[in-house]
Amino acid sequence: MIGKLLPPPIAASELFGDPPVAAMFPEERELVANAVPERQREFGTVRVCARKALEELGFAPAPILPGPGRAPQWPSGAVGALTHCKGYRAAAVARSSEVLTIGLDAEPHLPLPDEGVRDLVTLPQERAALTRLAALRPEVCWDRLLFSAKESVYKAWYPLAGRWLDFEEAVITIDPDDASFHARLLVEGPVVEGRRLSGFDGRWLVESDLVVTAIAVMR
Repeated sequence: MIGKLLPPPIAASELFGDPPVAAMFPEERELVANAVPERQREFGTVRVCARKALEELGFAPAPILPGPGRAPQWPSGAVGALTHCKGYRAAAVARSSEVLTIGLDAEPHLPLPDEGVRDLVTLPQERAALTRLAALRPEVCWDRLLFSAKESVYKAWYPLAGRWLDFEEAVITIDPDDASFHARLLVEGPVVEGRRLSGFDGRWLVESDLVVTAIAVMR
């Protein structure tokens, strides 16, 4: 699925379930030793995906541990993103000499739990757009798609900015015709390669009862 959203030279790997035993490095296993079995499985499987994608680019297997802001700490020379939800695990990676940052998120293709959650993660202009999109294509859970896009934005933002980005600090515009979205930052972005970042462009896909969003900022 994510291969449809992210261009070369990005390598991607995904699994729609967990192997009986996900191979983890001791450092990884220690981090989830006290977690429930489901958390252990998703933690291990998504790292299996990451190492498979890294191997495609010539990187040796290594532990992938969470760092500041829960962002994965990638091997030197690599950038990437991880995502997991019920029944799906995925990773996308690239060489840092070719790609600045990647954002990736997958969610079940279901409406958000209630209006309170929706209002917490959206801005007024986004909620107005959701109403229009629902009238246009009611088969798509646009609120969940918007939430996923914001998660992808955060994952792309954090490695560049090194700080949190709240839900109200970026406004998302979704294009239903070409399956794309644009995130306009409402706070000052980091300076990247001599220019100040003002937003992100991404793509989305609804397939196999999932909504997946992805961002890649190329060098």
